Amino acid sequence: MPNFAARVESIGISGIREVFEAAGEDAINLGIGQPDFPTPAHARQAAIDAIERGDADAYTPNKGTVSLREAIAAKHRADQGIDLDPKRVIATAGGSEALHIALEAHVSAGEEVIVPDPGFVSYDALTRLAGGTPVPVPLRDDDTIDPAAIEAAITEDTAAFVVNSPGNPTGAVSPPEDVREFARIADEHDVLCLSDEVYEYTVFEGEHRSPMEFADRDSVVVVNSASKLFSMTGWRLGWVYGSAERVDRMLRVHQYAQACASAPAQYAAEAALRGDRSVVDEMTASFRRRRDILLDGLEDAGIECPTPRGAFYAMPRVPEGFVDACLDRGVVVVPGSAFGAGGRGSARISYATAEADLREAIDVMAAAAEAVRE
Repeated sequence: MPNFAARVESIGISGIREVFEAAGEDAINLGIGQPDFPTPAHARQAAIDAIERGDADAYTPNKGTVSLREAIAAKHRADQGIDLDPKRVIATAGGSEALHIALEAHVSAGEEVIVPDPGFVSYDALTRLAGGTPVPVPLRDDDTIDPAAIEAAITEDTAAFVVNSPGNPTGAVSPPEDVREFARIADEHDVLCLSDEVYEYTVFEGEHRSPMEFADRDSVVVVNSASKLFSMTGWRLGWVYGSAERVDRMLRVHQYAQACASAPAQYAAEAALRGDRSVVDEMTASFRRRRDILLDGLEDAGIECPTPRGAFYAMPRVPEGFVDACLDRGVVVVPGSAFGAGGRGSARISYATAEADLREAIDVMAAAAEAVRE
């Protein structure tokens, strides 16, 4: 019997991937959070040009090209008023690696990380891989993260807490007053606020604000990604930023795990950041339209669902057996339990799919719900 590391044995395969891979080729997939829009043409062309020039043939600096990091800094300066030195940015292999190196750099064995419940599957798993203990905090009835619940969960062993707005799996958007509270809590308790902001452009109601805007001390690290902002999931290009001291520690993990992010992807992401963002507005308008179609369909089917205000997920409350009944009928949704105990009795639906498929899936979900209620 092989001797496996205990930290690996403590986690399992992502529930999202399990459901996705169990589906047939003809299934309508409402399980994967992947925009169905093409990567912007100017971003694709920038990668092609870099390849043809030979600029993508070699390693870039560990943190990423200077020009990409300047583009990232300019983006956050323009969008959020954050004075970000490009030296405080690391380009990563997607937001997933950014989360990984942030937790590896800040969590010691036995320390605690407060995570939303339900929350994105990586928070729990990556905390365990870092040797830490995830501490789940239930969400409010509207699926937002309650700052008071985070503060109440802090102990002498707390290394960090994770916030995510707009949120996965719920689509909830934290109001500015809560975001300000996240920063205050991190400042006053001297714990890290790890802010996952990969859906920041996909907001239907409310506004996206970052705890970094409000922090008075070096208490916030931000994770972001081109994947959801610019429909670039396959390019695997994200970034993480914080203070110079925090970036130094995260870089120590990144340089041995990854060396540098994909060079062609870096050139594509830079072009996306610097170029015309009308495609982003078009995607957001389309996702909002699809959200409304889904909510109307769920209501007609008698399925309760809090209104998601961002991202492209909904998390309706569903009867037992609903997920399997949908899968049997060719529609993939993810059981809410994949995102933590707080997700039991729910399902996550990604509406980042064609409207025709979404309408067909709604009919299937209505039939599935009726079947399992009988």
